[in-house]
This record gives sequence, structure tokens and C-alpha cells, in this order.
Amino acid sequence: MQNEHLAGNQDTQEELPEILMRIVSELHDVAYLIERVEPHLLELGGPTVLQHPESLKVLQGIDLAVQKTRGLAEFVDTITATIPSDWMIDMTTALSLVKLADMQKALGAGLRHGHSQPLVKAAGDFDFF
Repeated sequence: MQNEHLAGNQDTQEELPEILMRIVSELHDVAYLIERVEPHLLELGGPTVLQHPESLKVLQGIDLAVQKTRGLAEFVDTITATIPSDWMIDMTTALSLVKLADMQKALGAGLRHGHSQPLVKAAGDFDFF
């Protein structure tokens, strides 16, 4: 991370606050995807699933993962507001380490507003990996 005036190659430099806001968006997407698992587990387990202590621990773990992910997103969002927009970084190396092409594209292609995951899917829709 360096100030714009000290940056060597401006072609590969991006504003740090913009990058962090893309990360915030990705964290919100992750929280949403995790949250979608819980109702499906309840449906698959049937009405007695809540009677098993291990099942309750798993469901509580899902809730905790969602809360932590959203909390991290809010934390990064809050500190981003205090970062000067002339702080520039080169994302080339960091992006080369991201293995998911969609996430790499989202993080490297400019500021996004909202979430990339659809908020509503028709019953029976699913994604193949």
C-alpha cells in the first residue's frame, strides 16, 4: 500500500477503499450463501432434527458463521470510510492467488453495488460446481 505520489506503476494500481468495498460485497454474498443452507438442513432432517444435540450445534454453527461473516463485512465497511482514496495498491499478485474465477472477476473488475448472488431463486434451481 502506498500513497499515490509514491506509486511506481499507476497502470496496475487501484484505490484501496474501492477494493475493500468489493471485499465487503463478497463477504455479504458468502453470508447469504451460508444462510441458505439452514432451511434446507431443517427440511431434510424432518421435524425431529431439532431434538438431536449435534444437529442443534450444527445449526447454531451456521448461524454463527453468518453473524461472523456479516460482522467482518461491517467492520471492513466501517474502516474503509477512514481510508484516504489516494491510497493505492497493486492487486496483481493477490488476484493471482484467488482460485474462483467469479470471485477473481468481482474483486478485480471495479466497484460493485449490491450482491452478486440472486436474492430469490425458484424452487429446484441449483448451481453445478
